[in-house]
Amino acid sequence: MTIDSIKVYIEGKYDDKSWTPNFKDYEIWNEFKNLLNRGEIRAAQLIDGAWHTNTWVKKGVLLGFRMGKIANYSNGDFSFYDKHTYPLKSIDIHEGIRVVPGGTSVRDGAYVGKLVTIMPPSYINVGAYIDEGSMIDSHALVGSCAQVGKNVHISAAAIIGGVLEPIGANPVIIEDNVFIGGNSGIYEGAIIKTGAVIAAGVIITSGTPIYDATRDKWITKESGIGLIIPENAVVVQGSRPLKANPDLHVSCPIIIKYRDSKTNTSVVLESALR
Repeated sequence: MTIDSIKVYIEGKYDDKSWTPNFKDYEIWNEFKNLLNRGEIRAAQLIDGAWHTNTWVKKGVLLGFRMGKIANYSNGDFSFYDKHTYPLKSIDIHEGIRVVPGGTSVRDGAYVGKLVTIMPPSYINVGAYIDEGSMIDSHALVGSCAQVGKNVHISAAAIIGGVLEPIGANPVIIEDNVFIGGNSGIYEGAIIKTGAVIAAGVIITSGTPIYDATRDKWITKESGIGLIIPENAVVVQGSRPLKANPDLHVSCPIIIKYRDSKTNTSVVLESALR
C-alpha cells in the first residue's frame, strides 16, 4: 500500500469506534508501523520553516494500542507484559546504532538513526524519532512521538516528554545540535530550536514563560504552536517573584546568552563516542 492509502485507512479505522480488527487489518497496520521504524513517516515534520503535526500518524500510534492484546514477553526472572502490537524494537548491528547493555528499552515503532548511542538504562517510546549522531544518556526518557534532531545530546536523567493527546497538539521537538542538560525536562509540545543549550535542571513546558535577559523580553506560548526556545539560546534555571506576594518566587527559565565559542567548547560532542 502507498503512504496515502495507509493514511486513509488509519483515519477511517480511528473514527470507527465499533471496529474490530481482523488479520488483514493487522497486516496493514504493521505496514504503518514499519514506516515509523524506518523514519519514512513521523508525527511531526518541518515544512517551510515551521513544524506541522501529522495527526494521522498519531492516530495510527493510538490505533495500535486499541488493536493490541496483552502478551507475555517474559524472559527468565524478567517479567514483561505489553500490547502485542508494541514489542521491543528489533535493531540490527548493520544499522550502526550502539545500545549499551544495562536495561535500555526501545519500543517498536520508534525511529533511531545511524550513529545514535543509547546508554543504560534509557527508554524510547513508540513514535519517537531520533536522528543521526545523537546521544541518549543514562536514565533519559524520549516520550511517544517526540522528535529529536541530528547530533543532539540528551544528558542523564533528562525527560523529553511525548505528546499523543490531544491529537492536534505538536509533540516535543528538539532540533539539530541541541544540548539538553542532566535532570532537565521538556514537556507539552515545546520546541527547542537548533543549537540551543538547556542547562541542567531546567524545566520547560508550553505554559512556562521564559525571560530573555539579553533582550529584556518574555517568551510565551504561541497560539496553536507551543513555546519556542530560539536558536542558539543558552537557558538556565532562575526564579521570578509572584505578583500576589513578591516574597515568594516560582521557577523561571532564563536565557542568559546565545551560543559563543566558550559555550561551544563546553558542550562539544566527542566523535570517539560515536
